[in-house]
Amino acid sequence: MLVLLVAAPARCRADDAAAEIRAALAQWTEDFNARRADKVCDLFAKEARADVAGAPERDYAAISDVLTRSLNDKTRHYHYAMDIKEILVFGEVAVVRLVWTLTIKDADGSTAKSVEPGMDIFQKQPDGSWQIIRYMSYER
Repeated sequence: MLVLLVAAPARCRADDAAAEIRAALAQWTEDFNARRADKVCDLFAKEARADVAGAPERDYAAISDVLTRSLNDKTRHYHYAMDIKEILVFGEVAVVRLVWTLTIKDADGSTAKSVEPGMDIFQKQPDGSWQIIRYMSYER
């Protein structure tokens, strides 16, 4: 019985953290799809690093630049759909395994789609929010 009393609060905290992260990712998706370039970089910590297949490693400035340039490009419309496979919480760090599906519509009406499995590593910030500190994404 003692084990349950000790483990239950930890499980509740992990469940709460997972819900907060899920909500943050949902908000990011909404902001991205609504072209809120002023909001999409908020999910990333200043020390973030990204490993995207076919591109050099990106720091926060490069991540932010790619996102804002894409959203400010009036010749294309970008739309992300998210499929979270799992969220694993380890205290102040969490790992999210997910698949992003990006649809790009050009001004001429042509459409391209990419499926991008990835992994995001979140860290709880001093203000209580969760931000991405590392992520990997690879197009299928």
